[in-house]
Amino acid sequence: MDDATLVVHAGHSSPAQGEPFRAGPTFAAPYRHLGQPDGSANAYARMGNPTWTAYESALAELEGGPCLVFASGMAAVAAVLGTTLRPGDLAVLPADGYYTARSLAGGYLTEMGVRIVTTPTAGSEHRELLDGARLLWLETPSNPGLDVCDIRPLARAAHDAGALVAVDNSTATMLGQRPLGLGADFCVSSDTKAVTGHSDLVLGHVAVSDPGLLAALATWRAQVGAIAGPMETWLAHRSLATLDVRLRRQCETALQIAIALRDHRCVASVRYPGLPGDPAHELASRQMRFFGPLVCFTLADEDTAERWLRALRLVTPATSFGGAHTTAERRARWEDDDVAGGFIRLSAGLENAGDVIDDITSAFEA
Repeated sequence: MDDATLVVHAGHSSPAQGEPFRAGPTFAAPYRHLGQPDGSANAYARMGNPTWTAYESALAELEGGPCLVFASGMAAVAAVLGTTLRPGDLAVLPADGYYTARSLAGGYLTEMGVRIVTTPTAGSEHRELLDGARLLWLETPSNPGLDVCDIRPLARAAHDAGALVAVDNSTATMLGQRPLGLGADFCVSSDTKAVTGHSDLVLGHVAVSDPGLLAALATWRAQVGAIAGPMETWLAHRSLATLDVRLRRQCETALQIAIALRDHRCVASVRYPGLPGDPAHELASRQMRFFGPLVCFTLADEDTAERWLRALRLVTPATSFGGAHTTAERRARWEDDDVAGGFIRLSAGLENAGDVIDDITSAFEA
């Protein structure tokens, strides 16, 4: 089936007379359970929940490999790092990737004896750092700079060096890009963002190419307690049905915004992988089906960016991305991303593109 059809039906049980299209969330801590817990998915709620199972089944159909849902995107990141790395191991991470993932690796993991080296997403320096590595972590497009790396040859090089490969796919989503099909061992997603797309829940998941990798992740989830709530998981599964239509609308709007910004006198530079002429466009066009909702651009300085954000009337100043509302923020305010003071990350929502562009340009004039 086409993805647009699959997202509507993925993870649903066979239809039965008089039953709802999808069962409601299962709220339970213990379950009735006799005998040994081995072989039972629902012995205790920290180890299994039917609502998780349905959502994970849907994600597996879309990702191309078995999945586990986690309490947040960072819980998913921590699970992959925690199950693959030990003291003395070497991990190669993107220098321009999501800052909390970098902070976790450079803080806790370094203190525990894991060696961390970083390299920009764009370029070919990854290969030079793989000797002796246990894990290559990629994020493409990178957040917030929107640089792109070529997953397939990097995964091949990492495997030749004996390393596992994880890809943070939060920006693209599994409809925009399928890392497992490009050779990655792990695909990590913050479902808080475009996968669920309503800015009303926090969730994450990990998909794997080898089912053998899933057992360690499941043990980690149960022992650390990084479990998702049944209501959030049910809402996430509900939201999957509109992912294709949401993503199409967001990407179309993002491209129109990027084109409008490219020629505006207030804008110093624009990045969007779907924009012809963008440094990432050629590679992204080969690797991605959708280019994502994020557009990044740079204004003159911090003061200009803050005044522009305050002049907006339709676009909402907020962090995160991928939701139904168009949002924007000055990323340098977090002091963890190496970006200019006037750097703006904008996430295209579901509003009319012309209305959003009018608000952006009116705020410039104001």
